Amino acid sequence: MGYKPIRYNGKVLKLHKAVTSPNFNDKTILVRDHWDYVEMWLKREKHLGALEYWSQAKHFYNASIDVPNTASPLTLYYSFLNAVKALLTVKNIAFVEAHGTSGTIVSGNTNLKNEALTFHRNGILSSLCTYFGEACNNEVYSLKDLLYNLPFVHRSFCLTYPSGYPELFIPIINPHFVIKDNSHEAWFCAELGENYSNGHILTQVQTMRFEKDFGVTNKCVIRKRNRFDWYRSGTQKMTNLERLTRHHKNIRKDVQYIFGTNTLWYLKRKGLANCIDRNPATIIFAAMHRISELARYQPTVLYRHFELRQNWLITEFIKGSPFEFIDQISCEITNQNFMQPSIRFPN
Repeated sequence: MGYKPIRYNGKVLKLHKAVTSPNFNDKTILVRDHWDYVEMWLKREKHLGALEYWSQAKHFYNASIDVPNTASPLTLYYSFLNAVKALLTVKNIAFVEAHGTSGTIVSGNTNLKNEALTFHRNGILSSLCTYFGEACNNEVYSLKDLLYNLPFVHRSFCLTYPSGYPELFIPIINPHFVIKDNSHEAWFCAELGENYSNGHILTQVQTMRFEKDFGVTNKCVIRKRNRFDWYRSGTQKMTNLERLTRHHKNIRKDVQYIFGTNTLWYLKRKGLANCIDRNPATIIFAAMHRISELARYQPTVLYRHFELRQNWLITEFIKGSPFEFIDQISCEITNQNFMQPSIRFPN
């Protein structure tokens, strides 16, 4: 079966970082500072109410830069809170002025698994979940499991807890869309790296409705079983992007990324114990809220966490989550892709 990459506006159609309304027409935005670009975009699009929230988010973020890890979660959380309010305002999604999540310590020693978080039915987190199409019905998760479900700290998690928690994320390369020759049948495909091109991994991806493309022999290509229509001509060609957007949203439930000079994409495995089927933005928001609660009300408990084996994991989360979270929210606000520019030095 012959097929080729779908080209749109002169470029191959690839996976987009925005989940709900990706703009496949725009070029990738190279930014050193999300705050300034999104502020400019909000002004240009006349989202002045959202602009106020975004400015507050930026101020809280700047206030956290030189603050110790035992205190910065407080200002970082309020940065995240206002960034989400900006997103919800742009998208005309109503929200209740409440956090939407709360935490408590269950019985036992100081451990991330004993930090319990509830996703409430109302509040900012609930509205963010609604935006991503997630239910929010007072589900309770441990802080440990929330951190397990984030790709940017997954390596730190697995090194902190080397047993009992299998790797949850499978790296993929060149995620893009292709179309069958002489047909309008199209699908998503990607490559598995050499270290992941084995029967064990292929068995895992089959549970996610992926399969190996046996027509490719020089590398391990997997493809989504589900298909969508992409027309080369005719009146139906005008609605190609609508069908792609719906299909893309379903794929992004299975595929997540890490922000950087090159976007790193990962399949998230399904059906494992402690796997949480939620968007990373909602997970980051809830996790930071819990750590900020400890910083506000129980700093001695937070200090104890930093004295134990989870010290590195919590530190990586606090330091890395602002870049990941603000990138995700920026993509959703503008519907654009963002990437950190590579710095080239003269010879």
